[in-house]
Amino acid sequence: MIDSVLNLLFRCPHRRLTRPVTPVNRAGVPNGATYVVCLACGKQFSYDPKEMRIGKALPAAQHSGVIDPDKPKGSNLKYAFWASIPLVVLIGSTWRGKSKPTDKKSETGGPPH
Repeated sequence: MIDSVLNLLFRCPHRRLTRPVTPVNRAGVPNGATYVVCLACGKQFSYDPKEMRIGKALPAAQHSGVIDPDKPKGSNLKYAFWASIPLVVLIGSTWRGKSKPTDKKSETGGPPH
Protein backbone atom coordinates (compact mmCIF):
# COMPACT_ATOMS: atom_id res chain seq x y z
CA MET A 1 0.00 0.00 0.00
CA ILE A 2 2.68 2.49 1.04
CA ASP A 3 4.88 1.41 -1.88
CA SER A 4 2.11 2.12 -4.39
CA VAL A 5 1.44 5.56 -2.87
CA LEU A 6 5.14 6.45 -3.04
CA ASN A 7 5.30 5.25 -6.65
CA LEU A 8 2.44 7.61 -7.51
CA LEU A 9 4.20 10.57 -5.90
CA PHE A 10 7.85 9.92 -6.79
CA ARG A 11 7.66 7.75 -9.87
CA CYS A 12 10.83 6.78 -11.74
CA PRO A 13 10.48 7.40 -15.49
CA HIS A 14 12.88 4.51 -16.30
CA ARG A 15 14.64 6.47 -19.03
CA ARG A 16 18.18 5.24 -18.32
CA LEU A 17 18.23 1.51 -19.03
CA THR A 18 21.00 -1.03 -19.47
CA ARG A 19 21.48 -2.97 -22.66
CA PRO A 20 19.44 -6.15 -22.88
CA VAL A 21 20.98 -8.95 -20.83
CA THR A 22 20.41 -12.67 -21.35
CA PRO A 23 21.92 -14.94 -18.69
CA VAL A 24 24.02 -17.77 -20.16
CA ASN A 25 25.74 -20.74 -18.62
CA ARG A 26 29.42 -21.62 -19.09
CA ALA A 27 28.69 -23.45 -22.32
CA GLY A 28 27.15 -20.27 -23.77
CA VAL A 29 23.59 -21.60 -23.78
CA PRO A 30 20.94 -19.09 -22.64
CA ASN A 31 19.33 -20.22 -19.40
CA GLY A 32 16.98 -17.34 -18.65
CA ALA A 33 14.82 -14.64 -20.14
CA THR A 34 16.25 -11.41 -21.54
CA TYR A 35 15.83 -8.37 -19.31
CA VAL A 36 16.90 -4.73 -18.88
CA VAL A 37 17.58 -2.82 -15.66
CA CYS A 38 16.73 0.80 -14.86
CA LEU A 39 19.94 2.57 -13.82
CA ALA A 40 18.06 5.07 -11.65
CA CYS A 41 15.98 2.76 -9.46
CA GLY A 42 17.41 -0.72 -10.15
CA LYS A 43 14.11 -2.25 -11.25
CA GLN A 44 14.30 -5.11 -13.78
CA PHE A 45 12.00 -5.35 -16.79
CA SER A 46 11.46 -8.17 -19.24
CA TYR A 47 12.67 -7.46 -22.77
CA ASP A 48 11.55 -8.97 -26.07
CA PRO A 49 14.56 -9.00 -28.43
CA LYS A 50 12.42 -9.81 -31.49
CA GLU A 51 10.05 -6.86 -30.97
CA MET A 52 12.76 -4.74 -29.26
CA ARG A 53 10.29 -3.69 -26.57
CA ILE A 54 10.38 -3.47 -22.81
CA GLY A 55 7.80 -5.58 -21.02
CA LYS A 56 6.42 -5.71 -17.51
CA ALA A 57 8.46 -5.31 -14.34
CA LEU A 58 10.03 -8.51 -13.05
CA PRO A 59 9.80 -9.50 -9.40
CA ALA A 60 12.97 -8.72 -7.47
CA ALA A 61 14.97 -11.92 -7.12
CA GLN A 62 17.52 -12.20 -4.34
CA HIS A 63 20.14 -14.02 -6.43
CA SER A 64 19.72 -12.09 -9.68
CA GLY A 65 22.21 -9.32 -8.88
CA VAL A 66 25.84 -9.06 -9.86
CA ILE A 67 27.20 -9.28 -6.31
CA ASP A 68 27.16 -12.72 -4.74
CA PRO A 69 25.00 -12.49 -1.58
CA ASP A 70 26.75 -15.51 -0.02
CA LYS A 71 30.18 -13.84 -0.13
CA PRO A 72 31.33 -12.59 3.29
CA LYS A 73 31.36 -8.80 3.44
CA GLY A 74 34.66 -8.51 5.32
CA SER A 75 36.69 -9.91 2.43
CA ASN A 76 36.24 -6.71 0.40
CA LEU A 77 37.84 -4.74 3.23
CA LYS A 78 40.89 -7.00 3.11
CA TYR A 79 41.34 -6.35 -0.63
CA ALA A 80 40.89 -2.61 -0.13
CA PHE A 81 43.58 -2.63 2.56
CA TRP A 82 46.12 -4.41 0.38
CA ALA A 83 45.29 -2.21 -2.61
CA SER A 84 45.88 0.97 -0.58
CA ILE A 85 49.46 0.09 0.45
CA PRO A 86 51.11 1.37 -2.79
CA LEU A 87 49.19 4.63 -2.44
CA VAL A 88 50.40 5.08 1.16
CA VAL A 89 54.00 4.42 0.10
CA LEU A 90 53.74 6.95 -2.73
CA ILE A 91 52.27 9.66 -0.49
CA GLY A 92 54.87 8.96 2.22
CA SER A 93 57.77 9.21 -0.19
CA THR A 94 56.58 12.51 -1.68
CA TRP A 95 55.91 13.94 1.77
CA ARG A 96 59.35 12.92 3.03
CA GLY A 97 61.00 14.35 -0.10
CA LYS A 98 59.69 17.84 0.58
CA SER A 99 61.96 19.69 3.02
CA LYS A 100 61.94 23.27 4.20
CA PRO A 101 64.25 25.57 2.21
CA THR A 102 67.22 26.73 4.26
CA ASP A 103 68.85 30.14 4.17
CA LYS A 104 72.22 29.93 2.39
CA LYS A 105 73.80 32.84 4.36
CA SER A 106 72.99 31.33 7.74
CA GLU A 107 74.73 28.08 6.70
CA THR A 108 77.93 29.87 5.63
CA GLY A 109 78.19 31.85 8.82
CA GLY A 110 77.04 35.20 7.46
CA PRO A 111 74.70 37.52 9.32
CA PRO A 112 71.03 36.52 9.17
CA HIS A 113 68.51 38.92 7.65
